[in-house]
Amino acid sequence: MSEIAWQKSSYSGSGETNCVEIGATPLTLALRESDAPTVLLHTDRPQLAALLRHIRTTTARTVSP
Repeated sequence: MSEIAWQKSSYSGSGETNCVEIGATPLTLALRESDAPTVLLHTDRPQLAALLRHIRTTTARTVSP
């Protein structure tokens, strides 16, 4: 498999640990955590978009300011 170019989440801050990263493979998107970089979660764009929508709407309803 070719090398994946990883992009760190903007919510991860400036540190090198506790980061969530995303990278594209020819067929999927890959997600990993900085503390376990060899463990990859593969998904596709529609599934990731649905997960992010769910997180945003659930968080908006359950977290008070």
